[in-house]
Amino acid sequence: MKLALFSTLLAAASAFAPNAAPKASTALHETKADLKTIAEKSNPIVKFYDPLSLSDAEFWGDSNEATIGFLRHAEIKHGRVAMFAFVGYCVQSNVHWPWPMTTAGESFPSTDLSPEAQWDAIPEAAKWQILIVISFLELWGEQAGADGVKHYMRGGKPGVFPSFDLFRQTVHPVPFNLYDPFGLSKNRSAEKKEKGLITELNNGRLAQIGIMGFLAADKVPGSVPALNGIAIPYDGDVMAPFTAHYHLF
Repeated sequence: MKLALFSTLLAAASAFAPNAAPKASTALHETKADLKTIAEKSNPIVKFYDPLSLSDAEFWGDSNEATIGFLRHAEIKHGRVAMFAFVGYCVQSNVHWPWPMTTAGESFPSTDLSPEAQWDAIPEAAKWQILIVISFLELWGEQAGADGVKHYMRGGKPGVFPSFDLFRQTVHPVPFNLYDPFGLSKNRSAEKKEKGLITELNNGRLAQIGIMGFLAADKVPGSVPALNGIAIPYDGDVMAPFTAHYHLF
């Protein structure tokens, strides 16, 4: 049944392709020079740092421009996920919803538990709901052309997440878009947008360090001195959160 749900979700992605011709769009092929410019703006001290020469690579036999587009998009996405994780960790450590978690009346896991232990304590059905929503967002984000926008490996702008307009028209009403739900950025100047991009990159990088610091402190007591007295020891496997009563087969 679970495998069937995933198969249905994957197959449904192709149904979201628009029938009408996409809007005209401008290709923005990323280059190594662009990476150096962004690096200097985001960190004037370190500047461009690429010890593995990834910016010269051609992943999967594709072009260097496509590879750089992939790397740029991956960094932005990982930074956003880390920011969600960092804020979620802080909130989850202190509060939870006051109403029952399940229709059977079970309450949410206690904040006396670490966030990792709270995840282990929620029902398997809840984990599937979370994973399916995340999978949908991941698939939707890869739907190049839905808004007349090119894929980030084909000249599109890294970090762009398409609106839900097509989903609203063909599947179900959605009140807000995931990106800029209130339309606050559409009237911002190019300079402010560029500054916002650099801020997002730096915040995302700090959040990646922050969330890994939390996980390390919980897993290895004393490994992060600044979190001594705050971290809650966890004896599970933080890098395999789906092993406890959670499997495909």
